[in-house]
Amino acid sequence: MTDFETFRRESADYLTTRRTFWGRVSRGPASWGGYYRERLCTVYRHLIPAGARVLEIGCGRGELIAAVRPALGVGIDFSPEMVEAARLAHPGLQFVVADAHTLALEPHVFDYVILSDIVNDLWDVQAMLGQLLPHCAAHTRLLFNFHSHLWSLPLALARRLGIATPNLPQNWLTRHDVANLLEITGFEPLREWEEILAPLRVPVLSEVANRYLAKVLPFRWLDLVNLMVARPLGKAIPHHPSVSVVVAARNESGHIEELMARIPEMGGGTQIVFVEGNSTDDTYEAIGRAIARHPERNCCLLKQPGKGKGDAVRTGFAAATGDILMILDADITVPPEDLPRFYAIMANGQAEFVNGVRLVYPMADEAMRLANLIANKFFSWAFSWLLGQPIRDTLCGTKVLWRSDYERIAHNRAYFGDFDPFGDFDLLFGAARLNLKIMEVPIRYRARRYGETNISRWRHGVLLLRMVAFAARRIKFV
Repeated sequence: MTDFETFRRESADYLTTRRTFWGRVSRGPASWGGYYRERLCTVYRHLIPAGARVLEIGCGRGELIAAVRPALGVGIDFSPEMVEAARLAHPGLQFVVADAHTLALEPHVFDYVILSDIVNDLWDVQAMLGQLLPHCAAHTRLLFNFHSHLWSLPLALARRLGIATPNLPQNWLTRHDVANLLEITGFEPLREWEEILAPLRVPVLSEVANRYLAKVLPFRWLDLVNLMVARPLGKAIPHHPSVSVVVAARNESGHIEELMARIPEMGGGTQIVFVEGNSTDDTYEAIGRAIARHPERNCCLLKQPGKGKGDAVRTGFAAATGDILMILDADITVPPEDLPRFYAIMANGQAEFVNGVRLVYPMADEAMRLANLIANKFFSWAFSWLLGQPIRDTLCGTKVLWRSDYERIAHNRAYFGDFDPFGDFDLLFGAARLNLKIMEVPIRYRARRYGETNISRWRHGVLLLRMVAFAARRIKFV
């Protein structure tokens, strides 16, 4: 027998042994690992908004994919017994008997692919990941959870005592191993973190341990579960996308003509959406005059219906027609000439959300007071920890994202509520919940040359602290 034939036989024997084993497990008590699976369902419901198109590889009895309430849910398992149990328990979902190494599914594209406790049980993780690419679009997210090697002995003991789901010898991949496999198969790791400090139910104590202690040092080093999120690379994005630049303007009459002259044309066409915010000067009239003087520019002028920059941005985004949405402050503290840098990162697929950062280059004199600078650095640290991606400058007014992603953020806005007067955190929270790839572009921050800031430093500072606490409950401690 050749080496290749030996390898194929070993692979076939491995799969046959596991298929038989999981068939026996399917007839065992459903209580095995019950609280652990409930906790996983809580984590995944937070990661996957209801109504998504979801594929799960190694779905078992189907409780996890059912928990995220998909509009289209497809579960794959190579155990016929497991699939039959899933079909009986969740008749509204689709369950297919198939080997993850050689998928032959209908040509669906999914929003999310769940790989829960599966990578350590596979013969060839790289082959499995390659099978997923045809079912991914640029927005698709792969969600992994797998056990920490630190728990190998406690889990073995729990299985001997009959309080954990039985298992065969595992691969025990590390997060580095999984990240490497993702990169060599055309995916990009986005986030990684730990969950579940207490996998058994102990009234009150398990909830406190898993919701709070498991998220902070040093306890998170002891967590049972590693989680990772990844996205596919090389997937099609709009060619030569168009742009809408939303300019929220309140008491900015002296900047309007300069904005019209300096906002560049980008991509497949640039729309400028001015949203005037009930000014006490003649900003509305100044915008109207500038539009009349520049018929060559694609512009529109809206009157803000509510209060706050956040309301103005949402009003502008609702009228925007571009593929890419940009926010530019009317005070020109961020140079409009920097916008093509943001555009390039979006158009080439490097990022899905681009945030300006004012804290890299030296600032112009009087551009930001010392108290504001200290506060910005604190909130940058806080939100980087909360969102799981580095955010150096949460309050930079220039933010860029795809209109399709903004629509998804707006659709799920009720999860966070609507109390952000700035609009920055509404977008950052939404982007984090969708696990968008966030990148930052350093800009040279300029001092305002006309008018006064619309931000109340102390009142809005207190509001920002409230938002940090709120985000911690809705993003981190779930």
